[in-house]
Amino acid sequence: SGASILGDGSVVLILDMQTLVDRFHEWDFSHEAGMVQETPVEDRVPVVMVVDDSITVRKVTARLLQRHQFQVMTAKDGVDAITQLHDDIPDVMLLDIEMPRMDGFELATIIRHDERLKHIPIIMITSRTGEKHRERAEQIGVNRYLGKPYNEETLLGTIDEMLKLED
Repeated sequence: SGASILGDGSVVLILDMQTLVDRFHEWDFSHEAGMVQETPVEDRVPVVMVVDDSITVRKVTARLLQRHQFQVMTAKDGVDAITQLHDDIPDVMLLDIEMPRMDGFELATIIRHDERLKHIPIIMITSRTGEKHRERAEQIGVNRYLGKPYNEETLLGTIDEMLKLED
C-alpha cells in the first residue's frame, strides 16, 4: 500500500495483506499447464502513465498522447501512482522528480525493486537537468532523462523507442 525509507536509506514496501489475500482468491487457477488456450493478439492501444504534480503538465501531456493514439493514466505524485499501479500497469511511465508526498526518485526506486513493475520503461521529464540528478536517475534504472520543457517529437520518439524494447 506504500513504502517507507529506513534510516540507512533503503526502501521498504508496506504491504496491505487483506488486499493481497483478496486478490489471491480472485485468481483463476483452473488453467492447468497445457490446457491454456491461445487467445488471438488484438491491436492493443499502448498505455502511458504521466506522473507529475503540475495539473497543467498532466493535462497538456495527456492531450498530446491521446492525439497520438495512446491511452493515458495520470497521477499527481508517487503515492497516487503506486495506488493506481496496484490495479493497472502502464506500458511506459513519464515521471517528474519534484513532487509532494513521494518524489520521482522514490517512485522509480520502488518500481525497480518490484518484480511486477520493474519492466516498466521510465522516462524522467524534469526541470532538474543537472548532471547530479541525471546520474542518480541512471543509478536507479531510469531508461531516459528529458528536460522540461520537452520537445513533443523527441518525447513521442522516446516513447516509441521504449515500446519497441517491450516487444
